Amino acid sequence: MKRLAFICVLAAVFSGTVHAQGFPSKEVRFINGFPAGGTSDIIGRLLAEQFSKQLGKSVVVDNKAGASGMIAAAETAKAPPDGHTILLASMAMMTVLPQMVKTSIDVDKDLTTIGNVASVYNILVVGRDTPYQSWQDVEKAAKANPEKVTCATVGSGSSQQLSCALFMALTGTKLTQVPYRGGAPAIVDMTGGRVDLMWGNMPEFMGQIRGGGLRAIGYGADSASPLLPEVPVISKTGLKDFVIHNWFGLVGPAGMSPELVKRWNEELVKAVSSPELKQKFADNGLQIVVGTKEAFDKEIAADRLKWGKLIRDFNIKPEN
Repeated sequence: MKRLAFICVLAAVFSGTVHAQGFPSKEVRFINGFPAGGTSDIIGRLLAEQFSKQLGKSVVVDNKAGASGMIAAAETAKAPPDGHTILLASMAMMTVLPQMVKTSIDVDKDLTTIGNVASVYNILVVGRDTPYQSWQDVEKAAKANPEKVTCATVGSGSSQQLSCALFMALTGTKLTQVPYRGGAPAIVDMTGGRVDLMWGNMPEFMGQIRGGGLRAIGYGADSASPLLPEVPVISKTGLKDFVIHNWFGLVGPAGMSPELVKRWNEELVKAVSSPELKQKFADNGLQIVVGTKEAFDKEIAADRLKWGKLIRDFNIKPEN
């Protein structure tokens, strides 16, 4: 019996090695859980182009939008674990949603983590006619007039809402959250003076920042983007625990061999080391955060603790 078990283990290891050596043997399907044109889609298409060059096989982006990315996650979970199907997973998908709703799959059991990819620079913007020049101005105004300062959010449990909640938790203030169905209508209302401020993904705001409709007054990210290096970083100017990493990482179906995971991680590191891809990421307000599978797993665990506490403290519920 022991000998049989040992043989089975050897067979599994050998099989994984063979699959890794023969990879890729066909077109690679790169699933994305969000519609074309958004930040996730931009990252996915830039990576797919680079992966195609490196692997010598077509890497095709397949957008399966819906349920905050969980439709794509479920699609990935059903795929064979042979490395030919991967998914660009979001922070919300891996850390926030599982704590708010019953998801269609168990992201820990049904997916295999490979490595983190990129984080979108989180930035605080205000309407051009507001008096706020810094996050400290927002804090003072909110303390002087609780719930008078308005903060636009996009979706329950979104990075925009979590950013607003984290700011309130760390400063002891109360802002009035104004929910929107998307970033575009929120930006329209900010430029029109109907809502004061918003934390969100830097690429969404760049057009209005450059056009003068919005003012950037602080980074929620842990560093400044080369696109707007003069804007202060909130965590480095007095609010040290205010750090928002709205990241996207690479995962595959459950059951991928360690050899295939290692191969994909190596391809990922190679891809983001390309000067051309580095520049494209920077031009789109993206911060490269690639590391090992183990580092990615630790970040997922840490973010679950961080956001889980905030979700409970602020009683954040899924939208009906």
